[in-house]
Amino acid sequence: MLKAQARRGPIDTMYRFLPLAILFLLTAGFAALLSVSSWFSVGVVIFGALSLLGVYDFFQTSHTLWRNYPVLARVRWVAEELRPFLRSYIVESDTEGRPFNHEERAMVYRRAKNVSSVEPFGSQLDIDKPPYEWLSHSIAARHPHETDPRVLVGAPGTAKPYSASVLNISAMSFGSLGAKPIEALNRGAAMGGFYHDTGEGGFSKYHKAGGGDVVWELGSGYFGCRARDGGFDPERFKDVAADDQIKMIEIKLSQGAKPGHGGVLPGTKVTPEIAEARGIPVGETCYSPPAHTAFSTPNGLMDWVAQLRELSGGKPVGMKLCVGNRWEVLAICKAILGTGIKPDFIVVDGAEGGTGAAPAEFMDHIGAPLRQGLVLVRNALVGCGLKDEVRLAASGKQISAFAMASTLALGADWINTARGFMFSLGCIQSLNCHNNRCPTGIATTDTSRQRGLVVPDKAERVYNFHRNTVRSLMEVIGAAGCEHPSELTPRHIMHRVTEDIAEPGHRAYNLIDPGVLLDDPSDTPLAREWALAQADSFERAEEGTGP
Repeated sequence: MLKAQARRGPIDTMYRFLPLAILFLLTAGFAALLSVSSWFSVGVVIFGALSLLGVYDFFQTSHTLWRNYPVLARVRWVAEELRPFLRSYIVESDTEGRPFNHEERAMVYRRAKNVSSVEPFGSQLDIDKPPYEWLSHSIAARHPHETDPRVLVGAPGTAKPYSASVLNISAMSFGSLGAKPIEALNRGAAMGGFYHDTGEGGFSKYHKAGGGDVVWELGSGYFGCRARDGGFDPERFKDVAADDQIKMIEIKLSQGAKPGHGGVLPGTKVTPEIAEARGIPVGETCYSPPAHTAFSTPNGLMDWVAQLRELSGGKPVGMKLCVGNRWEVLAICKAILGTGIKPDFIVVDGAEGGTGAAPAEFMDHIGAPLRQGLVLVRNALVGCGLKDEVRLAASGKQISAFAMASTLALGADWINTARGFMFSLGCIQSLNCHNNRCPTGIATTDTSRQRGLVVPDKAERVYNFHRNTVRSLMEVIGAAGCEHPSELTPRHIMHRVTEDIAEPGHRAYNLIDPGVLLDDPSDTPLAREWALAQADSFERAEEGTGP
């Protein structure tokens, strides 16, 4: 056996380097034929370049495969680059793709282009297996006259309540998205009368150019109102918040893509435009801590809500979070009850991720998915008797009318989506959001790549997607026998628990009754977390103090 292996050694080596030898021979052969015709110079250039590449591969020290299989091993790298496209366009079925399948993307494209999005020959979903859900339609179905249902956002005492659409653009920062897509999104929002969340990156001149309603998001970096030491600057906040285009303020406690994870913006990426929007020095590396410095307790958060509301002249102030420790959500509710200060809204962000690039561990395993997070916050607000005054929104992979309707039925008052509106701009899900090489010019600051994005055309598509999706939502609402999304209840949603058993939403998700956390928390599935929650700290109470 050893002798056979010894004999195969030189043969194996010969085969591994045979392609490089063939390239050398082809180069030499074409060079010899140059005297016959100058056209052979093309072969010399092509095969000569490949030969030089092979020589480089042979001597470089970074890649083992390149050293052992010069030139030939590079086919693997080409295949790796092409793999997402080949899977998406050739291998996957209409319902297999991730994060969004072909059927979902095609629906958005059609609605954005204002063409029919109906499908023939029946559903492609496996409707007999969990977790399939459906809407219980009514024999007394209706055709709602409302085409633009609104939600009034403003807790008691808020001076400038805002009438929000049931579908809005979720947080995407200028910087993660380029100037043209930001302007196109905001123009579309202005045309359709819905809002555009700025994301953590601040209120930029491209938001202003669009003229649409804006929700200004404040993350732990306090961009746009950042003091020199990285903290919150009240006066700068007051100046920016006075802009009439800003309708609400959103405190970002965490985001679905990477909850509990701070950020670093390298100085090389801090261009004059980015610096202007974020209120930071040009060319200086900027750090966003994992947690806020403006407050450290639930009570402190409520005090800051009140301060922001006053500084903004009475505009609604709320918060966005991806649910983590359940007692922390309940601690916020206890702080609301104890201080009497009510945030105007809470946005639940699902851990399904979004446009923000994140480590795989955070994207896949940190934070609660939207449905579980929404149910928890809904139970917390309802159980504390706060749901009628504190509005609840949901963000995370909500692009179809049914996805919206089921989320609204389980407690949300409106829906935010980021990637849905990215698809309306022309996103092809190339998964290049993080490397500045987005082929459609959306998730990039590269002006040459943004050239293909024509703002007026894409703004029209943003508007069309919103209008056609809300229209489809109202058709679903009517099928349920309702006139307005607020009339949907958990009982309208049926959830398949097993192949043989389906439960209505209130049972499938173990929803609790109004005020029960105040009257009899021990009789709820949140009894343990309620005992652990404390308004003066995000830490849990001592073990053994509750049931």
